[in-house]
Amino acid sequence: MEGTVDKKTFDTEAKPNWCVGCGNFGIQNSLKKALATLEIEPHKVVLSTGIGCSSKIAHWVNVYGLHSLHGRALPIAAGIKLANSDLCVIAEGGDGDGFSEGMNHFVQACRRNVDFTYLVHNNGVFSLTTGQTSSTGRRGFKSVSTPEGSIEPPFNPLSIAISAGATFVARGFSGDMSQLSDLIVKGVNHKGFAFIEILQVCVSHNPARSSKWYKERVYKLEDEGHDPHDKIRALQAASGDTEDRIATGVFYVGDRPRYDDSLEYLGGTPLVKHSIGDADIESLMEELV
Repeated sequence: MEGTVDKKTFDTEAKPNWCVGCGNFGIQNSLKKALATLEIEPHKVVLSTGIGCSSKIAHWVNVYGLHSLHGRALPIAAGIKLANSDLCVIAEGGDGDGFSEGMNHFVQACRRNVDFTYLVHNNGVFSLTTGQTSSTGRRGFKSVSTPEGSIEPPFNPLSIAISAGATFVARGFSGDMSQLSDLIVKGVNHKGFAFIEILQVCVSHNPARSSKWYKERVYKLEDEGHDPHDKIRALQAASGDTEDRIATGVFYVGDRPRYDDSLEYLGGTPLVKHSIGDADIESLMEELV
């Protein structure tokens, strides 16, 4: 099957039940296109997802997939990668899942630099539970949880990712599938923790931020000569958005040791391939049983 993988390889018989016009369709298409470009066979890919509309994507891409608890996709993804480094591991979830319930796991994943990719569908709301404002919701946003308007400033995941130690930090848009697919390919190919924020349209609970709204405002960093290897410029770009201009593309690429490489007992061999035939657990059984 090597060399014969195409986008249809990752189709499933089941069809998504997202709302018509949801940005998740563009993200799903971009992910399938990226995996086809990478020519990775389905049985070599694992999706670790959280809970929410975005996290249901594991049902509709023909790869191995599992749901973690809400906000817990990242430690599951790290465990999978450390157990079998031959797998392509992708964690996926929404902004509520990743930056509210899962905030600490996000920071620790950036710091540890385990070799997997994290995609976050960011629409500013908890869509599955009828649109409560999330950590990335804009100030003044009115929702069922903030009927008078949110009084908190939105969380900036790009700045946190760069500061916390992620070695690949990017942002795409669900309405630009060509760019997003390319970013996912780069993230998967990167050796280390790759974080990709995806600006996602939610037609049901955040209709003001429509596809048209984003297309009138997003621009590509590479078109303006951005150097992703300059950490200071990356931080400036990550915090430089305005109401009228929103950057997309690769913000930062760093190079430092991966967590995986520091585990000497792995010896460069996936843990699942280690022999346990000569393991002596007699003393352990005497102590614990």
